[in-house]
Amino acid sequence: MHILDSALLIVSELVTNAVRQTPEEEIRLQLSQDAYGIIIAVWDAGHELPKAKPMTELTLEDLDLSEEAFDDNGGWGLHIVQAMSAKCGVTADPAGGKWVWSRMHP
Repeated sequence: MHILDSALLIVSELVTNAVRQTPEEEIRLQLSQDAYGIIIAVWDAGHELPKAKPMTELTLEDLDLSEEAFDDNGGWGLHIVQAMSAKCGVTADPAGGKWVWSRMHP
């Protein structure tokens, strides 16, 4: 996968989590590059730390693909971010809220 594709997927996952954490609140996206790679960071006003679901092996039979339960199958985004990042984490913002970030090596 090209690094741009990976970066876009990480942005999508982190922004989605921020929007779900603080609906109707401001979120911020920061992209930067340094000597060690690309940093993707998303800020939201929430104080609750993101939690990844426990890892389990899933099959298609485990998923409820009905229209009513479609959103219940989510929650795997942090695992995706962890797998695609050289490093990732959460940093409290002294002004309030938190930054969830990912570092990718080129």
